[in-house]
Amino acid sequence: MDYAAAIKRLRQEKNAVIMAHYYQRNEIQDVADCIGDSLYLAQQAALTQADIIVMCGVHFMGETCKILCPDKKVLVPDLNAGCSLADSCPADKFADFVHQHPGYTVLSYVNTTAAVKAHTDIVVTSGNAVKIVNSLPKDEKIIFGPDRNLGAYINAVTGRNMLLWDGACHVHEQFSAEAIVKMKQEHPDAQVLVHPECKKPVVLLADKVGSTAVLLKYAVESACQTFIVATESGILHEMQRQAPGKTFLPVPPETSEANIGCHCNECSYMRLNTLEKLYLCLRDETPEITVDPALIGKAVKPIRRMLELSK
Repeated sequence: MDYAAAIKRLRQEKNAVIMAHYYQRNEIQDVADCIGDSLYLAQQAALTQADIIVMCGVHFMGETCKILCPDKKVLVPDLNAGCSLADSCPADKFADFVHQHPGYTVLSYVNTTAAVKAHTDIVVTSGNAVKIVNSLPKDEKIIFGPDRNLGAYINAVTGRNMLLWDGACHVHEQFSAEAIVKMKQEHPDAQVLVHPECKKPVVLLADKVGSTAVLLKYAVESACQTFIVATESGILHEMQRQAPGKTFLPVPPETSEANIGCHCNECSYMRLNTLEKLYLCLRDETPEITVDPALIGKAVKPIRRMLELSK
């Protein structure tokens, strides 16, 4: 079956928009209407005139779309596509943490559940976190969750001393400085691109640190021809599409598989979505993301504040 053609037909019939994160499978990125990082996808969801939003990403991204567009039907190809970072921050424990520190402004990474966002003052992404933190008074006390690596990077860049929740992304935690050093020896002219969810020793080796969108823009505009990329390997598809004459080398994960020929660090949750599941999702209009209306009322406020501060 030609799933791509069938998806295109169903999308038109149902007035649906297909959104895909850069970490999705190549074939899903190729059929999507919008491809981007979490900030861009949230911005597009807030603006869309479609009746149905199909979010090809992970569960919290579908929740974000539903929170911003409660009157629209929001679908995801696979409800099991979760997020290790979101899982590392249970809402009840995060709420207790916030209550134990009164007087703090609470910043939550977008990689969190709707319930965590409901305990948040401002949602941030890796693309706008530094800008938003810098917009706050220098003496403001801040809680940042859940990614300790991103929080530590923001502290280092802004000179802040945010109180950090102890969570991390299972993909970005697997990159090692040793692997990058070895790759740099093999490709001395290459530049190193690093996502700020990586550990500090990895970040310190970077020529450019940023969100997937920032790294993509840098790679396209740089005069350099070879890049060592430390983020989920799905981004290489769009990098190669926008800069076909350049070479992009994914940093392997720090696991046993890296020693037997695996050269990609992939998010197992993101890869649960397939072209067939996307077709079935659009055909049957299920699985659908639902969020309690009372929770939407609380969670939408920090997301909208993020969108306003990101303009």
